Amino acid sequence: MSKKPNILIVYTGGTIGMIKDYKTKALKAFDFSQIIENIPELEQLNCNIKSISFDEPIDSSNMNTSYYKDIAEIIEVNYKKYDGFVVLTGSDTMSYISSAISFMFENLQKPIIFTGSQLPIGDLRTDAKENLITSIEIACSQKDNKPVISEVCLYFEYKLYRANRTTKINAEQFEAFTSMNYPPLAESGVHLNFNEYYIYKPKGEIKELVVRKTLINDIVILKLFPGITEKVVYSILNVNSLRGVILETYGAGNSINKPWFLNQLQEAISKNIKIINVTQCAGGSVMQGHYETSVGLKEIGVIGGKDITTESAIAKLMYLLNENLSLKEFTFYFEKSLRGEISGS
Repeated sequence: MSKKPNILIVYTGGTIGMIKDYKTKALKAFDFSQIIENIPELEQLNCNIKSISFDEPIDSSNMNTSYYKDIAEIIEVNYKKYDGFVVLTGSDTMSYISSAISFMFENLQKPIIFTGSQLPIGDLRTDAKENLITSIEIACSQKDNKPVISEVCLYFEYKLYRANRTTKINAEQFEAFTSMNYPPLAESGVHLNFNEYYIYKPKGEIKELVVRKTLINDIVILKLFPGITEKVVYSILNVNSLRGVILETYGAGNSINKPWFLNQLQEAISKNIKIINVTQCAGGSVMQGHYETSVGLKEIGVIGGKDITTESAIAKLMYLLNENLSLKEFTFYFEKSLRGEISGS
């Protein structure tokens, strides 16, 4: 008889961690050490559950790379003691956080499932209980004594996604997230159905877990719009200590092809600033050189982001900037899929 999986819940903050005081009607922080008392349904799951909370739970709008490191270290310290991890954060920045964690963990062999909710756990119509219970069930799931999931994922409203493929699309609906360029890894209904073809499967020998804790956040997003001025572009590309730029372009990676614009980008690249071309579209891929308006970008060394999300591009840029790579090496690794964040590479 196989032993029950051990699951660790990591609570950082967010709506999911709130319950209502029925006397004052005010929302207050949920004590996750009392999780079974508040959600007795968890006892029906075939696993042992423990929890760790941030000393001071934070709103996801205040998330930054130092908190990413805190999350990573909690999982790293407890990695050998637990079979899976469920990380609870606010949904507003969950795609950013979970994408970053996916790059910080190399040789991951266990599930790290991010989830949260649109309504507090103590609300009558909350989505928090279903999201939490199913996330734990996913983290517990094993086949042939191995975890079904061994990557960083995001579960919300009956769907499990690869975390670094997600974007938050709705602030009011329970179906808050989508993954436009990659199918769900699992769907929860009457049964929990895994789409095994799309799930990452570790190959070869099991390697030691490596946690990359240094992220470079001297980066900006430059989003193009009709009428953007030379002065604005100059001010962004000349920020002190700038190391990288996410260039959000139109359609399949198209941009202004005026000399003033391309010259400014080329000047930035000459200062070893890495520029990544990511589409503004919710779905689809950058194809530099497909249209005349993106030929110039390719020629001066702008890196094509393919079908990566902006959230994942930011995380990957922060990760790779610490690796001391040449432009050629950096381009190779950025355009290559490292954690399943890009299709067909």
